[in-house]
Amino acid sequence: MDTVIICGAGWCGDTRATLRYLDELGVAYDYRDVDEDPAAAEWVKAQNGGKQKLPTLDVGGLILSIPSAAELNEALKAKGMSA
Repeated sequence: MDTVIICGAGWCGDTRATLRYLDELGVAYDYRDVDEDPAAAEWVKAQNGGKQKLPTLDVGGLILSIPSAAELNEALKAKGMSA
């Protein structure tokens, strides 16, 4: 099974909300803090036309930037990662 990769920051409310949501769903993820991981920061910018949009997620190859709960659910279901 794929793991969701989340690139975000501890100071970012959207990042914290996404992490909480995935915890509630019981979905495994790999969290990378852009303030501590320069490669993660560069990856985020590469996915978003040079902009730092947090969080940016890789859900089994589907890239999501600041997804709503509905968008995240759809991606997880598409990749067989949710109930």
